[in-house]
Amino acid sequence: MATIDLTFCIGGEAGQGVESSGAGFAKVLTRAGLHVFAVPSYYSRIRGGHNFYTLRVSDEPLEAISERVDVLLAINAECVSRHLGDMARDGVIIVDADVALDEDAAAESGVRLLRPDLLAIAEAHGGKVMLNTALLAYAAAVTGLDLAHILGVIRDNFGKRAQSIAEANIQVAQAAFDLAQGEHAGLVQPPLGTQSAPERVVIDASHAFAMGALMAGCKFMAGYPMTPATSVLEYYAKHADDWGLVVKHAEDELAAINMCIGAAHAGVRAMTSTSGGGFDLMTEGLSLAGMAEIPVVVYLCQRPGPATGLATRTAQGDLLMAIHASHGEFPRIVLAPHTPQEAYACAIRAHNLADRYQCPVIVLSDQYNATSLWSIDADAFSLEDVPIERGALLQGQDLDAVEGYRRYCLSEDGISPRAVPGHANGVYLATGNEHDEDGHLNEEPDVAVAMLDKRMEKLVKARSEMRPPLVLGPKEADVTLLSWGSSYGPVHEAMLRLNRAGGRFNMRHWVDLWPFPVEGSRAALAGAKRLVAVEGNGTGQFADLLAAQTDIRVDQRILKYDGRGLTSAFILRHLEEA
Repeated sequence: MATIDLTFCIGGEAGQGVESSGAGFAKVLTRAGLHVFAVPSYYSRIRGGHNFYTLRVSDEPLEAISERVDVLLAINAECVSRHLGDMARDGVIIVDADVALDEDAAAESGVRLLRPDLLAIAEAHGGKVMLNTALLAYAAAVTGLDLAHILGVIRDNFGKRAQSIAEANIQVAQAAFDLAQGEHAGLVQPPLGTQSAPERVVIDASHAFAMGALMAGCKFMAGYPMTPATSVLEYYAKHADDWGLVVKHAEDELAAINMCIGAAHAGVRAMTSTSGGGFDLMTEGLSLAGMAEIPVVVYLCQRPGPATGLATRTAQGDLLMAIHASHGEFPRIVLAPHTPQEAYACAIRAHNLADRYQCPVIVLSDQYNATSLWSIDADAFSLEDVPIERGALLQGQDLDAVEGYRRYCLSEDGISPRAVPGHANGVYLATGNEHDEDGHLNEEPDVAVAMLDKRMEKLVKARSEMRPPLVLGPKEADVTLLSWGSSYGPVHEAMLRLNRAGGRFNMRHWVDLWPFPVEGSRAALAGAKRLVAVEGNGTGQFADLLAAQTDIRVDQRILKYDGRGLTSAFILRHLEEA
């Protein structure tokens, strides 16, 4: 059991540095040896609207956010009014003395309201823009956190390029910390202090996926910016010169996937990233990859739809689209990582599967998964012995001995040897039309049947590689919770809380979603008494998929589709209602 479990929330208007402050504070807490799970919440606008960053900190590993706020760092009055109802009974609100506020409402709620003159400190040393620094330093003193960690992050963030700004922020932090030490030091118990811990990194699933793709040898990326998938494109653009990558900011999503298809056709590992609306536009290219049997990886980061929907919020509404998108029938593989470590591993696995089966591989993420920060032991990402499996890819010496090369030759497992263009013995026609074994256009019925059967045969072999669901919790249980993708953390935490309270719960979590692991799923659910599916969509898409593939039907669906991520408290409330 954790002895520390504290949730901070820092909030203000868009443009007031909320996200940078939250991400920086996550680093501070991690360097103090604590475990962190942090989630940003923001509107799709440059200025205005209420943005906030929630950071949960513990001396034990974390997998989800908490709905309860213990320490609120309010940049403006709206932050207080919005989050007052979320505060723990003995929580602390820190808000500058100059902010006009209904203090009676705060007093009635039972919280402890602190009104230090932090703006004066910020203006005395550098300007009001440094108010956030003062808030974080004041909160550090109130919660028993060592100021040295804040000063270290300030130096790292500004470094040599802006020493004067770094020094001004350091002075602001020191003055605010000293003020709190004299007034409210150690107000929150137990103190956070500094824990003994291995070196950790602060990372989200999107950056972990991009790292994995880089380690897998993906040298080409094309994309059109679309929240919340853009960070993968940004990562590749940032490191293009370091690692010899080709990164194209395409004019639209169809162009992006077609560029990737062209690169993959030439033998280069390629990928693109997008969200639901952009994936809609990519589906014509997706079917081209299916017909021409070209490996390509698509990172599909979900957000609520339809249309623009809630552009900066989260959802798990694209599962069935990922499995069935585009016209006609062709094989594809769908994976849904649930942690940064799994996202890193999934990127490597996705490129290997795409090459081996010569088909698109779609990796499903979502805004909650993509932007949540986790503190993870630095050695969790293995950089050694990364498997690179190119499948039936003919090399020059292979083609030297080939006579009468047929790119789409009929094979027992549906996989035909692939030649990279450029060798005299490996000339073939790649087309989006139906074709014969040589790649020439052919509309004869027997050829169409043979080619479709050949392509779809890949799914039979691929299904044998799809992993069964993760099995967690006690073997015997009264209720089995079902999850996939980003619902993992909240569901796992809910299960642990229920069992600590004397319940009998376990869970099954799916990462490999298509081709669906039918037999592994049936085995994992054998003997289950009551099944409860937990999903971030309005219909229970995974529950429907499970029923369609295995004829196993769930007893209850706990669905969240308000654009905000799942929490264990939300799950527990709906279990109680049932």
